[in-house]
Amino acid sequence: MNSSFYLALDRLPISLVAAIEFVGTIGIALWGLRNGRNYLAFALAIIGVALLIGVPSLLAADGPELTSDLLGLFWAVLNGALFVLYIILGHKISEGGASGGVERLGAAMTAAFVFVMPIGFLQALDAFGAPLLVLAGIGVGICSSVIPYVCDQLAMARLPRASFAFLLALLPVTATIIGVIVLRQIPSAVDVLGVVLVMVGVAVQKPAQMQSATAKVTDTDRSPRPGE
Repeated sequence: MNSSFYLALDRLPISLVAAIEFVGTIGIALWGLRNGRNYLAFALAIIGVALLIGVPSLLAADGPELTSDLLGLFWAVLNGALFVLYIILGHKISEGGASGGVERLGAAMTAAFVFVMPIGFLQALDAFGAPLLVLAGIGVGICSSVIPYVCDQLAMARLPRASFAFLLALLPVTATIIGVIVLRQIPSAVDVLGVVLVMVGVAVQKPAQMQSATAKVTDTDRSPRPGE
């Protein structure tokens, strides 16, 4: 998942990659939270993501630019599909509590390290001659895997899968901000509109816990009172 994410970043803006990554998560959210309010949230968020993807500009591209965009989109879509699988499996391993989930996460990351290391080890050898590059790689590993995945386990142990997935709609927003600060990728007015729509969609959606609480109150109101 991380490898496809970085391969997509090599060809596409970070806000676009994060937006595509989010599309699958909102599908998970809608599956678990089906009501009128959440359909509205889903529609707003999808429109926002579509604006961030910039379909008209993609269709207008030709030649090498189109090829690069399509390959980048392939890696971004693969990353998004794997991210959906990560959410499903992440919730499975968090069912026993956050601490147990973090332990299993560590085991999974060790397995991923063993699997990926033979692929990238020879390419990484040149980087060991540049200490700053090595430090940057360590920083990326901590900030992109260790910290967020541990936080995910803490959240997954406390939130329904659908609510957690919908909150991930903030990914395009945070990615756009990071893109401006770190990568100097200044968003257009259309990009900003897309980000705003995604944020509004997150604000409008109704979490599953709220639905459960409403249902319990309704059941209580309908229950017979003493003497009835």
